[in-house]
Order: sequence, then C-alpha cells, then structure tokens
Amino acid sequence: MAVIKVPDRPASQAFYSVAGRLLFIETLDLQLRNLIELLFAGWQLSPVSFPDTSPDIRISFFRDAALEIPGGLHQFEIAHGGQCYTRGGELYLALGDSLLHLTGGTPVTVDVWMKELPAPEDPLPARVVSFAVCAALRRFGLFDVHSAGVVNPESGAGFLIVGPSGSGKSTLALRLVQAGWPYLSDDELLLSFADDRVEARGFRSFFAVTGAPDSAFKTCFEPDIAYGTRRLELALPRLLLFTRVSGEEKTQLGKLMQAEAMMRLIKACPWATYDTAIAGDNLTLLSALARQVSAFDFSAGRDLLAPGFAAELLDKISRM
Repeated sequence: MAVIKVPDRPASQAFYSVAGRLLFIETLDLQLRNLIELLFAGWQLSPVSFPDTSPDIRISFFRDAALEIPGGLHQFEIAHGGQCYTRGGELYLALGDSLLHLTGGTPVTVDVWMKELPAPEDPLPARVVSFAVCAALRRFGLFDVHSAGVVNPESGAGFLIVGPSGSGKSTLALRLVQAGWPYLSDDELLLSFADDRVEARGFRSFFAVTGAPDSAFKTCFEPDIAYGTRRLELALPRLLLFTRVSGEEKTQLGKLMQAEAMMRLIKACPWATYDTAIAGDNLTLLSALARQVSAFDFSAGRDLLAPGFAAELLDKISRM
C-alpha cells in the first residue's frame, strides 16, 4: 500500500492536449512544478486553458513521499536499469530514486514520486516524466517508439529512423533537416492507427545532438527556428531505417524482409510485450507498420557527413 505525505499547500495544475487526448497535470511542489513545466515545454503537447471536458489522463507528481510496491507482480528489467512490475491494467516503474504507478480507469491515473529534486543536468527526470506520459497514452492507442521522423519534401513520404542512443539517428535527421526536409522529431514518436493506416507524430519538439566526439553534452535547439525548416504534426510512414554507426567510410544499406522488420520493431518497442494490458494492440500496430513500409538496415558511414549526401541517398532509397 502507498503511504503519501501530502504538504498543506495548494497544488499547481495544468491541462495539455495531444492527439485529441486531454492530460491533467498536478504537483504540490513548486520546484518540481518548474521542472515539469520545463520538460513539457520541449514536447509537442498543447496547453489548454479552460477545457470543457473531463481529462482522459491525470498525472500527479510528488516529492519526499514513501511508496511500497506490492508483492506477487510480474517483474522485468527495462532500459537504464529500471524495474517494471505489472498486474492486469496496473503498472509500477522504479527508475533511479523515482517511482511511477499507473492504474487504468476513467481517467487513467499516474502517480510519480521523486525522492529528491534532481540536478539540472540529470537526464532521469525527463525519462521518468516521458515514461509517465507515454504509458498513459498507450491506453488510448498512441504507442511510443524511440525514433526520429522526417518527411521527403518531394513525395511527402514519412521516413522513420529507428535506433537506440548513439546509433546516429539524430545526426541523420539533422542532415536531412538542414537539406530542407520537414520533420516530426529526432528522438521519439507516437504511432497510432488512422483508419487502416499507421500514422506517426512527433513527441519531442527539440533536437539534441552531440557536439565534439569527446563531449558528454548535447546541443539542444528547435530546427524550425535554427534553419527555418517546417515541423509537421504527423506523417504517413513509408520507409523505415534501422540505424547504426559503422565507423567505415561508406554507408551501407540492406533491404529487410517484413518478418525481420517486425522483429526489429519489437526490440525497439519493448512495451509491446512488457506492458501486458496493451501488448496485443501494440503488436497489431507494429505488424501493420511493417507491412506498410519498406525497411532497410542502415549502416552509417563517414560519407553521411558530406553536405547534401544524406538527402540524395534517402531520396534515391525512396524510389527503390
């Protein structure tokens, strides 16, 4: 059972919308509120002043609270050393000194506890808050994937660039944006059905690109401001690239069969099997995406850094 210490002061409350879903965000801690608002400002969520409907999702943030995870839950490990526990529509996620608890219902409710206020450069808060929002959105058919998204300006076809951190997806997306390709995001997308097709929409609005090779820090910027490139709300995926950095001179491409593309999508979207309450729907969507796109293994070489090379190469791929 959770034991929560609730301060005797008014809560900070805000509403946001994404893909037709209304989120209600609440926190009792002023410093934590500032951190949450800063994170939300970098995501493609629209503030709502006076909603005339009840929220679909309610997320509450706490600090200096105690919580016990019940026994007898299904447990598995996730990225960044986190532990996830599930039971039916209920989900717990322990990550660092933070813990998330989701329960289904109307609205879907997510409580997030942070033991201490993180340092400004700590990436943990962004991960925890992103997990909270995305876990709730999955209950409404919006499935997150660690991927960049760009759009061919000639054909209008959506390109999804899938890969973990360090796989070169942000660098490739940046090269295309610099060449005038409209974009969705460089890091995280939300996938959903529109009739019988899969659509992709951006989740994070800014790009985060590593500077010098020996640097531990990333440069964050908005491409529409930095380059005047158009940011799109959504796109229809037609091509899927699974990226990795080869260290070789030339970029290599390999066409993937539908079954291989599906296997790689499941690996890139672990919640399609971990989050049992929505796993079936998530797998159905990934299967539809694998049928909808042409998929390639993309081994990025140093030639990708040449001006205009990435746009020319991907435009050629789209015609294959």
